[in-house]
Amino acid sequence: MYRSTLAGHPLHPQPIAAPVGLFPFSLTMDIMHRRTGEQSYSDAAYHAMWGDRRDAGSPDASGKNADRVGPRVTGLSGRRVFLLSPASLRGERARILLNEHAGFDLAVRLRGQGACLGEIFSFLSGLYFRGKLAYADRFADPPPAVPGSLVIAPGRGLLPPETPVTVATLREISGVPVEASESRYQAPLARDARAISEAIDPECGVVLLGSIATTKYVDPLVEVFGERLLFPAEFVGRGDMSRGGLMLRCVRAGSELAYIPITGSTRRGPRPPRLSRLQRTSW
Repeated sequence: MYRSTLAGHPLHPQPIAAPVGLFPFSLTMDIMHRRTGEQSYSDAAYHAMWGDRRDAGSPDASGKNADRVGPRVTGLSGRRVFLLSPASLRGERARILLNEHAGFDLAVRLRGQGACLGEIFSFLSGLYFRGKLAYADRFADPPPAVPGSLVIAPGRGLLPPETPVTVATLREISGVPVEASESRYQAPLARDARAISEAIDPECGVVLLGSIATTKYVDPLVEVFGERLLFPAEFVGRGDMSRGGLMLRCVRAGSELAYIPITGSTRRGPRPPRLSRLQRTSW
């Protein structure tokens, strides 16, 4: 395999979903990092070009250069299912994806037979959802016959990331406001949450990978899962991009975050120290 970089970014030896869009995005994130000093921008630039490769040839696949984080502490049995908050369907990336003239692979598949929900949300959200998806895939330990991760899909409840989604379905999802008071959002979510609650052991933890400072996810889920609804303690005070970078570091290191119950916990706090800079390794 050729080992080459461009401006410090590893070049892909294989086709990727949107090669035209990733380099400008990565360059923009690098510029923002240089202007602000915020490490999460650098992480976004790095992972946009790296593509979240997790095979043996991936940079830092061994976790040698990754940050180590605390052990998992749930107070439950150790079994766990992850619930992933959705990506925003409003913004430039959604406009690009839904453009009927878009020619990149994901957009073409979406207009045809459909594409996986997890792949679509990863494109729309970038580093944050990619981090959630990779983290859940690495650390989920569900009971038999229960998916290890489920995505909150407004109007559709909880769906596995592998669920095929078409343009029509995506537009329906985008038309449902993500608000606890919105019945079109709340009712399907509560329905599927109850089904999961009945299918899992009482000691199985349900970990929310999403915003814990607002009520839109927390209230409907706490009502069903109670103290079994957990969240990573390291999320407090972090923005979306910082959370995404943190989770990708954990995947590399093979080191799981510590979880605490949402009920009774402090969900807002001071901003934690910046994540250390990822070492960029050429292939």
